[in-house]
Amino acid sequence: MEPTSSAVSAGAAMSAVAFTSLLPGVNGDALVGAFAGAVVFALHAKDISIAKRLAYMVVSFVVGYLAAPEVMRYTGLQSDTVAAFSASALIVTAALAGIDKIKAFDITSLWKRG
Repeated sequence: MEPTSSAVSAGAAMSAVAFTSLLPGVNGDALVGAFAGAVVFALHAKDISIAKRLAYMVVSFVVGYLAAPEVMRYTGLQSDTVAAFSASALIVTAALAGIDKIKAFDITSLWKRG
């Protein structure tokens, strides 16, 4: 992707988030935090393709927004933005690490004697 088209895409995404945050019933603080966390994840994950990064970014964004109230309840955070950012930045990383652990797990090791 060219730098110009990447900048246009990023600008369009930020505009969509800004517009959505103005809708009634939408927590704008959590929306911005989830978007920022998803962007951090996407920028950090350089070992995967752009298409996968975008897909993971969407998942990270949605789950980060939806998980913000739970993160606040269990951690004592007072900021929707920080809670959504934390959830968004960590959720896909944790899920991918868990999937890798499951793939590498050897079930026969449960029955082997030491």
